[in-house]
Amino acid sequence: GGDPMMDPSVSRQDSDHRDHRRYDAYGLQHAEQGSSELIPAATVIVLRDAPDGIETLMLHKNSKIAFGGMWVFPGGRIDAADTVVGGDGKPDDLATAAVAAVREAAEEASVSVDPDGMVWFARWVPPPVMPKRFATFFFAARLEADAGSIAIDDGEITDHEWMRPADAMSRRDGGEIELAPPTWMTLNRLAGYADVSAALADLESTDPTFYETHMAWTENGPVAMWEGDGGYESNDPTRPGPRHRLTMVEDHYFFEDDRACGNNPT
Repeated sequence: GGDPMMDPSVSRQDSDHRDHRRYDAYGLQHAEQGSSELIPAATVIVLRDAPDGIETLMLHKNSKIAFGGMWVFPGGRIDAADTVVGGDGKPDDLATAAVAAVREAAEEASVSVDPDGMVWFARWVPPPVMPKRFATFFFAARLEADAGSIAIDDGEITDHEWMRPADAMSRRDGGEIELAPPTWMTLNRLAGYADVSAALADLESTDPTFYETHMAWTENGPVAMWEGDGGYESNDPTRPGPRHRLTMVEDHYFFEDDRACGNNPT
């Protein structure tokens, strides 16, 4: 697009939108303290079929902790006790992450997830500007028929809700809920599936996607760029070329991905 962009090294100070304030604060903290260490983490997107389509379990984070106030999927940091050792005697990162995802779902929401039914479909590495950087394996799984009722821990998590992906995204646009970019991107992907079987089959048949996010600022709001975007390597969103990015406009997130099949604004 031909939108005039601000210097990507400078954050926006004239917007009062909470996304923009959040990333402004991150930028200032990063300038003072530098990049934080990556923390291994795992999350599981628990899915179920409903009359109006696919639904995913969303948890509301306590406002006083990392990603506070946001709606997220069950998950968290990988503990030493989660470690699975492979046949070569070394830790198996993927198997370890799967154990952590199952444990976190049980701890945060009392939901049991079958590890054999989980599909690994993405890995997210946050940008250096983030104050806490969780390098996270994303899994998807079907809610088991005998999984029992959801019960939140009332500590880290203050509420839960089953949401259709499109509904969650529209509620974010309306200012009702907050979503981090990896959560939004996952919901955007899930919104295209008719049912859980189709979602899991497609995710399993596709190579997992690696997202190492580069953040920059534009006059439209913060922008997250991923590999394949013309501005990715230089961290300059004004550079021409293909787009693979999410621009956090105040009243909607604008996703562009024209690497494969034309522009795909959502």
